[in-house]
Amino acid sequence: MEKNEDIDIIGQFGVGFYSAFMVASSVTVISKKYGEDTAWKWVSNGTDGYTIEETTKDAPGTDVIMTLKADTDDEKYSTYLEEYEIRNLVRKYSDYIRYPIKMEVTKTRPVEEPQAEGEEKKEPKYEEYQEMETLNSMVPIWQRAKKDVTEEEYDNFYREKFFDYTKPLKVIHFGVEGAVSFKALLYIPGKAPYDFYTKDFKRGLQLYSSGVMIMENCEDLLPEHFRFVRGVVDSQDLSLNISREMLQHNRQLTIIARNIEKKIKSELKNMLDNDRAKYEEFYAVFGRQLKYGTVADYGAHKETCQDLLLFYSHKQGKLITLKEYVDAMAEGQEKIYFAPGENRERLAKLPQVETLSKKGYDVLLFAEDVDEFIPQTLMTYMEKKFCNVATEDLGLKTEEEKKEAEEKAEEMKGLLTFVKETLGDQVKEVRLSADLGSHPACMVPDSGMSFEMEKYMKKANPEFAFPVGRILELNPEHEAVKALQKAMTEDPVKAKDYAQLLCYQAQLMAELPLEDPYAYTELVCKLMK
Repeated sequence: MEKNEDIDIIGQFGVGFYSAFMVASSVTVISKKYGEDTAWKWVSNGTDGYTIEETTKDAPGTDVIMTLKADTDDEKYSTYLEEYEIRNLVRKYSDYIRYPIKMEVTKTRPVEEPQAEGEEKKEPKYEEYQEMETLNSMVPIWQRAKKDVTEEEYDNFYREKFFDYTKPLKVIHFGVEGAVSFKALLYIPGKAPYDFYTKDFKRGLQLYSSGVMIMENCEDLLPEHFRFVRGVVDSQDLSLNISREMLQHNRQLTIIARNIEKKIKSELKNMLDNDRAKYEEFYAVFGRQLKYGTVADYGAHKETCQDLLLFYSHKQGKLITLKEYVDAMAEGQEKIYFAPGENRERLAKLPQVETLSKKGYDVLLFAEDVDEFIPQTLMTYMEKKFCNVATEDLGLKTEEEKKEAEEKAEEMKGLLTFVKETLGDQVKEVRLSADLGSHPACMVPDSGMSFEMEKYMKKANPEFAFPVGRILELNPEHEAVKALQKAMTEDPVKAKDYAQLLCYQAQLMAELPLEDPYAYTELVCKLMK
């Protein structure tokens, strides 16, 4: 061979050949072309170039001989000579290449010995023998047609591949042909991994190129909002670097990822529309992740996630989509009402929810901490604005009713001043409200931030959390407020106790902690005497 020929010898053996030098001190390749008499021997230590010389070889083909490095305190290279280790490496990285990988293995078999009639049964003896065994599966399940794969085969592959013995909730098996072609076998698990909602969880799909595993967790193939999906992707069109461990972030990978995201959404939407019970089973496990996906990155993926979300409908008593809410809105209703809190049972008893229910309006009960971020991210849905019943005007009053409310507030100005002076810094303001239904009082925040958001911010970052101002709203038509007004003129001391009691009750209704629970119990006992 001419020395000046510019030929990348290593490259001719395929991507990954250079990795042999990670464990070998030298590599020898002996190759003979079919129909030729001469064979060639190539030798290199991976650092000082290589040598090529003629040699002899009986049959055509190629032999690759690796001389392993000596063991060190940090690396035990000799383990790569062990049968168990070789099996594991083949199963992990080359189980699905289309050519058989064979190894001569040592096995044992019983030796039959003649036994005379009446003689006691002898202990069985075994002998060792050598046998060529194919280590790899060769035909990956994802390369087969869906109609040829049974449900049991899908489930068995999932268990063996991902060590999850819970039956997967959904199998997504598809392929794409075009500028970038690939096959994918995806699974939606039946339960969340123990570390799913922690920073330690690693999302991603196993990435193969022509049956050879390139990356065990390719994050770029799976968006964060679908991080619960497990599976494999196999493509011949991906560009790889020489280490075969890192994939170049290129156009092909982006196209594959976009197709995978679109397919997952399509399958989830189909499940939502055609198998609601199964979708709600999925949503109970991974619905929170879809919510996080909606608000993440300033709502960059909200269009993908919003139609997959479910919220509890107070009116219908079940989980519904935002579209189902809008489609069922009462005549004259202009807003999507929601109530944030810690649990649905308490939210259902809020004064504002009661008032809206009497008008035939539905209220979505938000009982997870992430829920309240969703309206802030979406802003509107199907041109309908969101309305937090705990912080915003419900928009129920007519102009005439607004005028009457102003007149009523002026009429009861003395009572409002009295209650504010009694409560002092416990509240920022005291005002009347016609939206309290059968309840005498209600505590609402003085800004757009709800009490639930205040709790969340305090939990997430206590140092930068700041308290939300409290506004006490009174129902002028309730008997308790009328009793307070009467006591204000007849028994001011008792009126102060009434005012404080209403404040405590409003705090409890809003799921706010009482600064002094003992004072509350003492006050109740005092008024019961």
